[in-house]
Amino acid sequence: MEGLGLGLGIVAYLGPPSSYTHQAALEDFGETSFALEPRVNIEDIFAAVQSGEVAYGVVPFENSTNGSVVYTLDLFADRQSQFTNVYVCGEAYLDVHHCLLGHQSNNSPLDDLLPGDATPTHQSPSPPKPKTQPLTGVRHVKRIYSHPQAFGQCEAFLSTYLKGVERQEVSSTSKAAEIVAKDTTGTLAAISSKVAAQVHDLDVLATRIEDRDDNTTRFFVLRRASDDESSIGEENTQPGTKTHRWKTLVNFTIDHHSPGALADALHVFKTHGLNLTSIGSRPSRLTPWHYIFFVELEGRRESKGQGEVNQALLQLESITRGWRWHGSWEDRIQRRYN
Repeated sequence: MEGLGLGLGIVAYLGPPSSYTHQAALEDFGETSFALEPRVNIEDIFAAVQSGEVAYGVVPFENSTNGSVVYTLDLFADRQSQFTNVYVCGEAYLDVHHCLLGHQSNNSPLDDLLPGDATPTHQSPSPPKPKTQPLTGVRHVKRIYSHPQAFGQCEAFLSTYLKGVERQEVSSTSKAAEIVAKDTTGTLAAISSKVAAQVHDLDVLATRIEDRDDNTTRFFVLRRASDDESSIGEENTQPGTKTHRWKTLVNFTIDHHSPGALADALHVFKTHGLNLTSIGSRPSRLTPWHYIFFVELEGRRESKGQGEVNQALLQLESITRGWRWHGSWEDRIQRRYN
């Protein structure tokens, strides 16, 4: 990866091969200097990084259409303190264009398609229209496999052409393609990529079925820091150096019975001139309706306790019940969209 000073080693990604995470890892690391190895689920990647089994891990973090990957957030919450040495050291963006993969059926011709409009309901009186229609008939499809995020990114197409068809969630889109490739009934389909269609020799029943053309997924690159390496992501930044091209991820907990506790915590970042780019939460699982809050901000921790990010974290300690820094890395969205 550019600018991270990464050395030789193994990179773990969410598999099987041909997954979107695999494609993101290939774009960032290539296969000449790193050995890319698939893992069954995201937790396996965190565990491999924590144990030092691999040098880096690549995990999906959020999608521009469907929001955060909740399972990844839960692992950052780390309620059992299993991944105390896992930090974010980089990010990658991948344009995601989904396909419906399966086995073409002669008993399901193209002219047998349903009309290209979803049925209005009380909850959705004006449902969105899909951007595309199938390349072949899909009435023979009885079950669809994919990752939960992919289902959420393709609602318009699914509610129009595959309304009422059973959906089965699996660990990744490439796993879905792998399952459908073994189907002997010809009635299963997967939401996955064209690359997966080639790898598993599946028919492409529809292309670009995502709701938005700008559908993009952001991935985090993880690495391990030793117990005494608390400066991962820090740099010897000169006073006054602009740090807006860097990002930092922090979580914290508050006293839920104290009025304004969350507002007080967020105000710390404003006081230090730090722009928050996202905020989210996950249940603490300690007490019902108690949350762990996540914030992402522009800037990075600097060496020797210098800089506004360090000062904000120091102040946060006196306001919150606890906080955790998850790393600082170069902001690639600036390069991608500016």
